[in-house]
Amino acid sequence: MANTKPSKSARKREFLALQELGEKLIDLKALELDSLGLDEELHNAVRAAQCMKSHGALRRQKQLIGKLMRQVDAEPIRAALNRLRADDLSARRVFAASERWRDRLVAEDPGAWDAFLSETGCDDTELKQLIAELARTIDTRREKFLRRQIFRRIHAILVTQTQGG
Repeated sequence: MANTKPSKSARKREFLALQELGEKLIDLKALELDSLGLDEELHNAVRAAQCMKSHGALRRQKQLIGKLMRQVDAEPIRAALNRLRADDLSARRVFAASERWRDRLVAEDPGAWDAFLSETGCDDTELKQLIAELARTIDTRREKFLRRQIFRRIHAILVTQTQGG
C-alpha cells in the first residue's frame, strides 16, 4: 500500500511557496490589496507587515502570513496577482510607447505623423496644435510644459486604444 501523505520536504516546499505568495501581497498598494477580497485576518496581517520597519518583526509577520495562507485557497490570490502583474506590464509598455511617439513627433520626423495616424487611427487636432506650438516656442519652461502636454495627450490616446475604445 503506497503512502499517500506527502513527505515532510514536500510539505515544507508547499508552505514556503505559500509564504512567498503571501510576501508578494506585502508589496501591493492598498487599493490593489483591497481588490483581492482577502480573508480579514490575512488582510490585517499583510497591512501590519506593510507598516513594519524592524527586520525581525517583519520576518515573524511574514511567517504568520505564510501560516494564514495555508488556511485560504491560494489559487484565486495567485490568479489575481498574475492579472495585476500583467496590467502593470501593459501600463509600462504604453508609457514607453508614449515616450517614443512623443520623441518621434517632436523631432519633426517627416513620416512620424503618418505612422502615428496609421498605428492609432487617431487624427487628433489637439495633439497637432501642441506640436505646432512647441515648434514655435522659444521659452524653455514653456517647451518643457508643452512636451509634457504632448506626452499626456499621446498617452491618453494609446491607453484608450489598448482598452479597446
